[in-house]
Amino acid sequence: MAVAVPAATRKQVLRVLFISLLLDLISFTFILPLFPKLLEFYRDHEAAQLSSSNTLLARILSGLNSYKNSFARPINDRYDIVLLGGALGSLFSLLQAIASPVIGKLSDKYGRRTALLWSMAGNTLSVALWVAATDFRTFLASRVVGGLSEGNVQLALAIATDISDESQRGATMAMVGACFSIAFTFGPALGAYLSTITTVAANPFATAAAFSLFLILTETLYLYLSLPETLPQSKSTTATTGRAKGLGRKPTNSHALLNVTHFAFLFLFSGIEFSLPFLTYDLFGFSARRTGSLLGFIGLVASLLQGGLVRRLHPLRVVQAGVLSCTVGFALLVQARTQGMLYAAATCLAITSATVVTGLNGLSSFEAGEGERGEVLGRGRSFGQLGRSLGPLVFCSLYWWAGRETAYAIGGTGMLGVCALVLAGLKMPPATAPTSNGKLNGKMRDEL
Repeated sequence: MAVAVPAATRKQVLRVLFISLLLDLISFTFILPLFPKLLEFYRDHEAAQLSSSNTLLARILSGLNSYKNSFARPINDRYDIVLLGGALGSLFSLLQAIASPVIGKLSDKYGRRTALLWSMAGNTLSVALWVAATDFRTFLASRVVGGLSEGNVQLALAIATDISDESQRGATMAMVGACFSIAFTFGPALGAYLSTITTVAANPFATAAAFSLFLILTETLYLYLSLPETLPQSKSTTATTGRAKGLGRKPTNSHALLNVTHFAFLFLFSGIEFSLPFLTYDLFGFSARRTGSLLGFIGLVASLLQGGLVRRLHPLRVVQAGVLSCTVGFALLVQARTQGMLYAAATCLAITSATVVTGLNGLSSFEAGEGERGEVLGRGRSFGQLGRSLGPLVFCSLYWWAGRETAYAIGGTGMLGVCALVLAGLKMPPATAPTSNGKLNGKMRDEL
């Protein structure tokens, strides 16, 4: 049984989490729409400097071209930079998969606040390297440092778990998910705007990077001044004691089952996410701006769902709804011939984006003892990030080898397997059952 947290303390911590996560995720999403232009800049910069073909960027592009040319269907040169951006995204996710369990375990031992502030130090170094990145090597170093140090989300989940009892858990996790949706709706647009303001000729993206650094530094100072320690046990209490203390009952859903579900879902879902620009260009000739509008639509719908419906439902119901919606989305994309069908599929993906990861994190938190929450949630995030690192590579290979219809049909079949895993394998922990009207007992909206 979790130790009761005073309502005033819970309200304070939730407010700090919400504001800090918004700052962090908006800063994080600045770079997403800039990847094509960023990578084109470094490629063209090397060409203008008459750099040799033995540079790091030249070797990476050569490898990607060899990979691209192995397909029976030709891939338009327009996608060279997209593929490079995908490779960097997969590297970032892989590094997070490695670092997440370590960060979580350290937070169980030394405290959430301490681990979070050290994570912020790594994030600050990462963005500072981006500000100074006049060459590809420095930019790549910034992504590596960021991938290894980004622990804000998983630590926020651990903190949210520390201050919530079982009836409040789903609503609190939905708040974290809402931060994602809001940030992904507005952050990329702000980053794209800032990239049009050139203040440093050697790095035309320095303005966006500098503002991102300002947000990170502001977040760090805010956390240092406002966030109390929420780890329920003293530093002298070991994680083993917390693990033995557990929840006072046998887990309803094993961590192994939850982690496998997390991996399988994000493996498939990240593939569909990354392939959308290919599909919109091939079928409808969308420009980057129109594809960005589609992604913004997904983020907006997801944020509305997070703020309204998701926080009122049990995490298990949230996961079930999300994987079923994703399966429908795959089926619609197999048949998509009109923009109406495309946006119907996008609506399904928005529902999925708003629900599944939030729900899985909620279920994982129910099964974690007080002294192991950071490690358990970190390991779950690690499995998810591993799936996210592999999904785009495998799915896009299938897309170009076998075609859109076959790729999405296979992806949909895989998602049916995830549905079976969720519907037949995951159970509702008895102590977390909703009230008779079907809603969770916790009411987050009264606390923010």
